[in-house]
Amino acid sequence: MTVATKIPQAYAEIVEFFAAGATPESILNFQLSEEAKEHIADLIYAHNNQDLTRDEKTELDNFLVIEHLLRLIKAVAHKHVVKE
Repeated sequence: MTVATKIPQAYAEIVEFFAAGATPESILNFQLSEEAKEHIADLIYAHNNQDLTRDEKTELDNFLVIEHLLRLIKAVAHKHVVKE
């Protein structure tokens, strides 16, 4: 049985990027779409103005963890590119 779940666009973009077969070079160049960046910026703005729903706060908190992981992944990818 397959359960379809709606995931935020930023998450979907990151998952698709890695599922397609990322290289160290492509990891270093990876950027979210402007639409996803704007959505995250809107969440941050709402957070700063204490206007987030519980679901939005969860989404933002989860994205911050994912963004931290992406920074770590990019740091390691950089080491692989420099080695070559």
